[in-house]
Amino acid sequence: LALGLLLAANVHAAGSAAAGAEKSKPCQACHGADGNGVGNPIYPILAGQYPDYMAQALKSYRSGERVNVIMQGMAAPLSDQDIADLTAYFGSQKSKLTDLAQR
Repeated sequence: LALGLLLAANVHAAGSAAAGAEKSKPCQACHGADGNGVGNPIYPILAGQYPDYMAQALKSYRSGERVNVIMQGMAAPLSDQDIADLTAYFGSQKSKLTDLAQR
């Protein structure tokens, strides 16, 4: 029974990029439709970021552990499933950033 509940929780926690695309509309004003920003360097590029990193950041904003008035307001109403969906979407987008592995 415990294993079944654990597996069910993991299935529920898996993010849907398709659902995240729809849920990302409020994020697009600052982070762009695909997460590559809107041309203002104060807004982080989310495209291609690790979903677990973004999820931790959003949960930290939601709890108040990470302080940013705008992001706390955006993250406050998000459920864990919303966060999983959003991070699946942004993590699946091609980033315009490069790293050493891409050189």
